[in-house]
Amino acid sequence: MKTSRLQSLLLIISCLFITGIHAQDFQGKAYYKTKTTMDMSQWGGGRQLSPDQIKRMEERMKSFLEKEYVLIFNKSESIYKEEERLEAMGSNNWGGFASSFTGGPKYKNVQSKEVVQDQEFFGKQFLIQDELKSLEWTMGTETKQIGEYTVFKATATKPVTGFDWRSMRRRDNNDAKKEKDSTETKSDDPMDQIEMPKEIEVVAWYTPQIPVNQGPDDYWGLPGLILEVSADRTTMLCTKIVLNPKEKDNIKKPEKGEVVTQEEYTEITTKKMEEMREMYRGRRGGRRN
Repeated sequence: MKTSRLQSLLLIISCLFITGIHAQDFQGKAYYKTKTTMDMSQWGGGRQLSPDQIKRMEERMKSFLEKEYVLIFNKSESIYKEEERLEAMGSNNWGGFASSFTGGPKYKNVQSKEVVQDQEFFGKQFLIQDELKSLEWTMGTETKQIGEYTVFKATATKPVTGFDWRSMRRRDNNDAKKEKDSTETKSDDPMDQIEMPKEIEVVAWYTPQIPVNQGPDDYWGLPGLILEVSADRTTMLCTKIVLNPKEKDNIKKPEKGEVVTQEEYTEITTKKMEEMREMYRGRRGGRRN
C-alpha cells in the first residue's frame, strides 16, 4: 500500500514539473560539493598524533578530500566532471598522487547503458569503457527539502571494486591479530594495515521535480535527479541547479587514453599496487641488512 501511494505521489509531482523536460534540446546543470571524511589519528604509523599534527594533515589533504563537481545532463546522457580550481603551486604534495586515484570526466548514457571514464593512473591515461551497471534501489517514503526541491529517500548496497581510496581504512587491530595468530612475525608493511570493505551502504535523495534518472558519479536509476548521496564516508550534495541554460554544453564521451574495461582497469591497478608493495618490502629489507 505504501509503495502504491509513493508511486502515485511521484507521478503527480513529475507531471506538475514536467514542462520543458521533454523538449528536444533540454539540458540541465547540477553542481555538487563532495566530502570524504578520514580519521587522521589512525594514520600515525604506530605512534599517536597530536591534535596539531592531525590538523596539519587535514589541511594538507583538504583539496584531496573536498571537491566540487558539475553534472551536465539531458534526458539520456550526462557528463560528470570536477570543477577547475586555481590552487597555489606546490601548496601540498597531494596533487600528483591524488590524480592516480580520482577519476576524470565520467560520461553516462542511461538509454544505451554505457559508461565511459577518463582516468589517469600514475602518469598513464586510460579510457574505461563498460556497461552502465545499476543498483537495486529500495524506495522509501521519507522526504525532505534540498533548496527548493522535495527529495525522496532511496537506499542500496554497492559492491566496492578495485582500489577505491574513499573506502580505504586501517584494519581493525583485533582482525589483524586473528589473521596473524598463525605467525610469530609481525609485519611492518603498511599495506598489511589497510583493508577495503567488500560493499558499502548508499543513501540517495532524488527529486521527481526533475524527472530524469541521472545523478552524480556512479549513481543513477531513480525516478528523478539525485541531489544527495551518502556512500560510506563520502557525501555528495547538490548546491545549485540550472535548467535549460541559455548556452548549452556539448555532452560528449571522453576520447583519450588506452581503452580498457572496468575489470581490466581493476587488474592493472591491483598489479601496480602489488608492485609498489614489493618495492617497499625490498627497501625495508635493505635497511635491515
